[in-house]
Amino acid sequence: MSWVTDEGAVGRSARVPPTEEGSLGQKIEIASSVTIGDVAVFDTDRSLSGQDGERYRSDVEAETRSTVPAGLARRLFSADEAVRSVYVTSNIVTIERDGGWDDATLEQAGALISNLFLFY
Repeated sequence: MSWVTDEGAVGRSARVPPTEEGSLGQKIEIASSVTIGDVAVFDTDRSLSGQDGERYRSDVEAETRSTVPAGLARRLFSADEAVRSVYVTSNIVTIERDGGWDDATLEQAGALISNLFLFY
């Protein structure tokens, strides 16, 4: 079975049966999340970057890199125009958003993080 990455590279993978939801891959579990004003911090069950971390302040800036944090930042900026910055270091995702956070926006960001490694 062939697949194409976000960058257009073609690879090969073994046939793997889909999960119960009809997708491939593994959900990222969010151990906890906390908001402080305009900032939300998500603690995940796996490392998404190295110890140095990566910060993005726009989708244009995230487009310049082909890393997992850059891909997550692109999705977050695309889904919510109020997102001002995304910082990913190891298993922590920190998102700054104009106007603060309500339950719906916190849930949306959490779902984007959780589903990052799912393929349909």
